[in-house]
Amino acid sequence: MDQNNKFRVVAWWSSGRTGIAKSDSAPNAIHFAAPVAFGGLEGRWTPEDMLMGAVASCFTTTFRALADRSAFEYTDLQMDVEGTVSRDGPAYAFTAIMIRANLTVPREEAAERGLRLLHKTKAVCLVSRALAVEQTFEPVVTVGVPAARASEQGELAVKK
Repeated sequence: MDQNNKFRVVAWWSSGRTGIAKSDSAPNAIHFAAPVAFGGLEGRWTPEDMLMGAVASCFTTTFRALADRSAFEYTDLQMDVEGTVSRDGPAYAFTAIMIRANLTVPREEAAERGLRLLHKTKAVCLVSRALAVEQTFEPVVTVGVPAARASEQGELAVKK
């Protein structure tokens, strides 16, 4: 992996109470909505689900890479990541994230080494570490027809 890598997701509100997110690295878009508790649609991924999924999948892929690098054999790794969202003053916030890792190893003597690798994974998982990173925010307000719709209609999008 190079020194610097960029990963990009574009999301937009498609209609009603649902949106679509698309990654540069995956062919399929994800349809999402707010959680049902916040007036969203049932049966859709939510931003909260995607964050928990990012933690779980990052942990799994990081563990796999560490295990491969150290020639550690294991039978299975199952991740259960649960986030708690609570009211924090005028807004909601994640107040806790529980990460449960259930590692299955083929032999008793591998258990201690597996536990050490799980702790190392927790320390280096990119997504878990990113949750504490300061974010840069660059808002832009545009007046006019959205660029995607303008090109469909043969119009020019107006930026002021």
